[in-house]
Amino acid sequence: MKHRFAHFVAIDWSGAAGERHKGIALAQCSRGDAAPQPVRPGHRWSRTEVLDWLCDDLPPDSLVGMDLGQSLAFADCGAFFPGWPESPANARSLWALVDAICADEPHLGVGAFVDHPEASRHFRRHGGRCGDRFGSGRGRFRVSERAQEAMGCRPYSNFNLVGAAQVGKSSLTGMRLLHRLPPSIAVWPIDPLPETGSVICEIYTTIAAMAAGRPASRSKIRDGQELDIALAALGSAPFRHHGPIDDHQSDALITAAWLRRVAHDEALWHPHGLTPEIAATEGWTFGAR
Repeated sequence: MKHRFAHFVAIDWSGAAGERHKGIALAQCSRGDAAPQPVRPGHRWSRTEVLDWLCDDLPPDSLVGMDLGQSLAFADCGAFFPGWPESPANARSLWALVDAICADEPHLGVGAFVDHPEASRHFRRHGGRCGDRFGSGRGRFRVSERAQEAMGCRPYSNFNLVGAAQVGKSSLTGMRLLHRLPPSIAVWPIDPLPETGSVICEIYTTIAAMAAGRPASRSKIRDGQELDIALAALGSAPFRHHGPIDDHQSDALITAAWLRRVAHDEALWHPHGLTPEIAATEGWTFGAR
């Protein structure tokens, strides 16, 4: 695959309540080997500001990785919400449903959706509230999440909303953002990969850290020297930050460098297991094989 992208952006996302979040970090780099840089360093982002930046300030021909789940499990049961007549038929319809139910909720929040009488039956929520359709064990997983497991990662079900490592709320808030993007920005693989223009994909920052030589169990980097070692493994110049560094920022920096390193790899755009049906309903995590 030719080097069709000029810029590479990684977004560490957050589904936490409220307006501004320490857990949101953006980093970007361009072709070459210069170190990725934070976008608006020191700024505490809101989710709506990220949406505005993507709509108004995203450099042309960017590949953007967002650390969230594009969708929910579908293939295992043939539906996102089995037994609910309004269960959407595909990912874009799911985004629209989440955004419509939460239309009056600020900051791209999703409380109204996870508390919805039908939707809530499928989620594990705080306070020991586990819906009767959540399933057993760790919950339901997408095909791409099973592929992540095979790589040595430990993904969480997007139906799980409990625990520090849960990604359910960040995924649902991200769906509201994805629904509001302009048509000029493709969301792969739900949209086919266009020949030109910017593309958003789902990332799992642990995959980028593993490509930089980190074990999955130690994927988080909180030291500037370790960050530079990881960047060097990805063919990037050092960031040259001395001392402690926020792991949300380091996740974004490493993943931006990783996207630049692997974006031309044809195999990553055609992973085993990604069928047209999976693309339309569950989406995929870029880098999961």
